[in-house]
Amino acid sequence: MIQRLIRTRLRARSAEEIADLRLAALSWLGIICFPLYYCIFGWLLPQPYENLAARLIGTMLALGGLLARRLPARQRERYTLVLMTYELPFFCTFMFLMNGANVTWSQVMLVMLVAVFHFDFRIALRVAAVGISVALLLAIGLGAGEALLSASVLQLLPVQLFLVGWMWVFSQSRKALEEEKLDGLGEGLGAVAHEMRTPLASLDANVRGLSRMQQRAGQENPIMRQALNRMQYEVRHMNHMIDLFLLSAQAVRQHLDPHENVSMLDTVESALRRYPFTGEAQRQLVALQVRSDFRFGGQNELAIMLLLNLLRNALQAVQRAGKGRVRIVIDGSRPVPRVLVIDTGCGIASHHLPQIFQRFFTYPEHNGAGIGLALCRQVMQAWEAKLHCVSREHAYAIFVLEFPLQASR
Repeated sequence: MIQRLIRTRLRARSAEEIADLRLAALSWLGIICFPLYYCIFGWLLPQPYENLAARLIGTMLALGGLLARRLPARQRERYTLVLMTYELPFFCTFMFLMNGANVTWSQVMLVMLVAVFHFDFRIALRVAAVGISVALLLAIGLGAGEALLSASVLQLLPVQLFLVGWMWVFSQSRKALEEEKLDGLGEGLGAVAHEMRTPLASLDANVRGLSRMQQRAGQENPIMRQALNRMQYEVRHMNHMIDLFLLSAQAVRQHLDPHENVSMLDTVESALRRYPFTGEAQRQLVALQVRSDFRFGGQNELAIMLLLNLLRNALQAVQRAGKGRVRIVIDGSRPVPRVLVIDTGCGIASHHLPQIFQRFFTYPEHNGAGIGLALCRQVMQAWEAKLHCVSREHAYAIFVLEFPLQASR
């Protein structure tokens, strides 16, 4: 179980994946620790006060956390906060006071504060304030209020405040270091992507020159023509991948805020104009259906790159299947405006669907770099929008992009 959680942590990149991992870790922490320490503090190293009911409630909440991982993102986030509040600041503070602030629970309190403030500092501060306040009220109601003015509590308070302050300083310095590293990585990705443009432009010019020479000579070789067409397609494909690297660089720098008001129809039409179709036959495989245009909060260039990636995946699915077409549907008349990118190609196996938005996961294997869909979801989440996929293997795949209601105008 621990090894699987570690492997998941190494793969996790998006906010949704991190949130799922956080809930899983808190759940397993409660499932293991509540019963285990009841045995330790109840039988092996008895403490002055123990509460089986409080531990059972914590265990049930932790078990519920495993089920809550299937809830929608907002409800799952709320459950995570409830579980975190009960499991760490509330339970530890309550047991600390009920045990007369003894040495064992004083140490538990320090460990609890370190654990809580490893989360986002603002969330941790809110959770700690709520959990500790409720624990204080309950302890006073049960007659343990005199412990608040005991020497043990008063001596521990400055240490706890110092620890919280140090954790804040640590979180700020860590955030600054991460931003510096991400900026460097983003600049590196951008520089590499731009440097790749020059040799590709030269290769494209040479291919076009060879094509013209063949036409003028009047001795066009079908095999040579096929090879030149393939080279041109690969050049266009690499330029598209460079666009994705530039998108990756921008995403790494976290400059994803939705500061533009964008027309979805304009975005889709721009993507269709810029896509490197192999020819008119491939272009005819793509149909655009506009039920109603809508505007959304985002960034025009990022939105185009997002749609280019989805369109590329759809056309590749059609090519692999040797059948099918692609349809893009803009539907702004719904309560939640959305765009559908539909292909009737090879589809996606059901057991792969939960993985396709993980960074570096490719389907089929060795098909691309595995960054496109992860970046698409990261961008959509930054715009408070949703991206998910519905698919049936060997039949179809539908990528659904849903935008916030307030963005529709």
